[in-house]
Amino acid sequence: MKDETREWIDAPALHMPAGDIDHLMAAATFAKAVGFLAQSFVAGYASAPRASALFATQQRWLLCLAALSQHYGADGAGMSRRSIAQSALRHLIASRNTAYAFFDEVLKYGIVLPTAERDLPSEVVAPSPGALAILVQWCDMHLAALDHIDAGSRSERFRAAPERMLPLLMPRLSDGLLANPHVRMPGPLYRIFAWTDAGGLLMDRLVAGIDRQSPQPDGYLTDVVTIAQLARAFDLSRAHTSRKFAEAEAVGGIGWSGRRGYSPLWISHGFFSEYAMMQARKLVIFQAAFAAVEAEGSTY
Repeated sequence: MKDETREWIDAPALHMPAGDIDHLMAAATFAKAVGFLAQSFVAGYASAPRASALFATQQRWLLCLAALSQHYGADGAGMSRRSIAQSALRHLIASRNTAYAFFDEVLKYGIVLPTAERDLPSEVVAPSPGALAILVQWCDMHLAALDHIDAGSRSERFRAAPERMLPLLMPRLSDGLLANPHVRMPGPLYRIFAWTDAGGLLMDRLVAGIDRQSPQPDGYLTDVVTIAQLARAFDLSRAHTSRKFAEAEAVGGIGWSGRRGYSPLWISHGFFSEYAMMQARKLVIFQAAFAAVEAEGSTY
């Protein structure tokens, strides 16, 4: 990490107790909820590839959170090239130049737009209507996953008033997710994919394709047969995708159930566990944030 970064002390109050995560993962419906999330992420990419791709790489996803923490922050400074870079440095996400490049990209493609508010500096931007729609969808996916686990109705309540709830929910979510070191830096198998272009989507597609009717002693069969199949689905080069799969295969995270390229791929229990743990860490933060928003609303 470059000299621009500084040591960051995580706020313990924003971390969820390990027991909450264990309780969530012990639910009989948790694995299905993880599959639901993976399928939702893949479907979201299909409907809006450019905007959804921001959530498909760990660093870019964290930069999105850094940007949103500024947009919805209580200090009223707003989202700008400078404020995103400062947030990225504070949370050890990226160098200043990387944050600047990210800002320039989302501005270029209209994911953020210059704000027209007179009381804000001219360099302040805001999410475009399309980006806000993706953000609402992303929040709803996680709330619906929680509902899958405990038969709740969070998603329904959120969708009834997203314009009101999103500004209340996002400060808690962005702060909680960014403050958690395990969310920022997940397990080694997860990192093989997560820190490369669209690597998160490769993982999502593998988990979404798990065949739960054909359990394996060492992992889970998927409906994916060839690397080229995955590369085409996400507009990636076959060489790039092959390198990531070779890394994961070398440490026992994935493999072919028979002849390479002609049989279903499997993912190991360890790979699935790291993916599931990442989703659990996000979900407990969503759970606490949503409960806090509703509790705050009930006092009005």
